[in-house]
Amino acid sequence: MPDEKAIRIDNDGAVRHLVLCRPDELNTITFALRNELDLALDDAERDNNVKVVLIRAQGRAFCAGFGLDWSTISQATGEASQRRVWDSVADVQGISLFGNTFAKLHSISKPTIAAVQGWCIAGGTDMILNADLIIASESARFGYPPARVWGVPEAPWLWVARLGLERAKRYLFTGDEISAREAADVGMILECVPDEELAERASYLAQRMALLPLNQLQMMKWMLNDVARHQYQPETSRLLGFLFDGVARHTQEGLDFVANAQAVGWREAVRKRDRPFGDYGEG
Repeated sequence: MPDEKAIRIDNDGAVRHLVLCRPDELNTITFALRNELDLALDDAERDNNVKVVLIRAQGRAFCAGFGLDWSTISQATGEASQRRVWDSVADVQGISLFGNTFAKLHSISKPTIAAVQGWCIAGGTDMILNADLIIASESARFGYPPARVWGVPEAPWLWVARLGLERAKRYLFTGDEISAREAADVGMILECVPDEELAERASYLAQRMALLPLNQLQMMKWMLNDVARHQYQPETSRLLGFLFDGVARHTQEGLDFVANAQAVGWREAVRKRDRPFGDYGEG
């Protein structure tokens, strides 16, 4: 439905809930989701009644990546069937529309918490690794399978900051999935909780943070983010991510992947890519 909302906004005292609400589509990333998230984060930033932003999702998956719609993906990545040469500037501009919105989870002055269940992969990680804190249920699975062909993360610094350089390389050199338990053990996320406790635990932490004065929370976030800015140079990292994401789609292997997807369908092309690894439901 053209008027279907991608995000529902709920308020619980000083905590603003942003709820991904397209469970039948696994809350995949579309232009509508990007636009609604951008507006919602800006509004939460302006509203002095909001101290904490909690992003969560309905259904069995938090976010299964970009929507499996070739026209949507093509627009997002700056591709067009009539274009005869690759325009890297258009590519960066297209991807940055999404990447810069996702980065607001990191850059707005209010603390952001993500409550993740089920799949949070590919573009889903581009989004949610920007959150200040991530709590996941035992069912959650993270990963960046496009690392195998046709993509790189939009913000590589987040993988290094959360996993350390060696573990970031281990997962991006393979595209392997990461269970919530392992993600918590290696520090990629704050904690892993039983599925039935996810909503309560995330809400409890958000409300506990909201006990602080807003200006105290803002000073803390600005201060800590400044450390990350100097250590990881997020803006430069995102620019390289946007650029190399485009490069990855225009290698011969990337072009072959596109041709196969157009011939057999996007879902089957992804299954063929991941089947040898036996993960992301292909085991």
